[in-house]
Amino acid sequence: MISESGSRRGLPVRRLVQLYTGLTLYGVSMGLMLRAELGLEPWSVLNQGISRHTGLSIGTVTIVSGALILLLWIPLRQRPGLGTVSNVVVLGLVMDATLAWVPELDSLGARIPLLAGAVLLNGAATGLYISADFGPGPRDGLMTGLHRRTGRPVRLVRTCIEVTVLAAGFLLGGSVGVGTVVYALAIGPLAQFFLRRFAIKGAPAKPSPVVARGGASPERAILPE
Repeated sequence: MISESGSRRGLPVRRLVQLYTGLTLYGVSMGLMLRAELGLEPWSVLNQGISRHTGLSIGTVTIVSGALILLLWIPLRQRPGLGTVSNVVVLGLVMDATLAWVPELDSLGARIPLLAGAVLLNGAATGLYISADFGPGPRDGLMTGLHRRTGRPVRLVRTCIEVTVLAAGFLLGGSVGVGTVVYALAIGPLAQFFLRRFAIKGAPAKPSPVVARGGASPERAILPE
């Protein structure tokens, strides 16, 4: 039988595995959503629009935009963690790799289940990497930082950011469609389910800034990246 102390010593390893598995799967899901060509989540809409105007790959744009968003953390007095920095690098690299391996699809009959699978995978990935508790992604941190500085409700801050990002991405030529709506409706419940599923027993009991359900503080909102 594994003792409680032995179990706790193994927690950092499990948390690291969850972090990088989650981030990898998140990048894969973003690439699959792009291949489905039925609409992207707001930040990917913006990154795709920028990609089309700069000639950079969408993965590269994702990395650069994540790094730039981290600069906004400075006046908000947010502190990045291992998960934050890893999020910036891993998502873009995996997204580009996924696009290189998965061919474009013409059949709507193939693209619809691909979209559904990508959104489901994104929910599972969100649960994995957030439960690892190594810090929020740069976009989530921007949101929670603005919440703390302005005192506005998390859901209001999140809505304002994502509407702005979505509008900017659409104007730049990013893909908005049924997939955008499906993602918006499904990711909250999916993330909440997988956060419970992948919660690490025996980990220190402290609230995560990106876990649970919306309310007046960042500790009470699901904030998927």
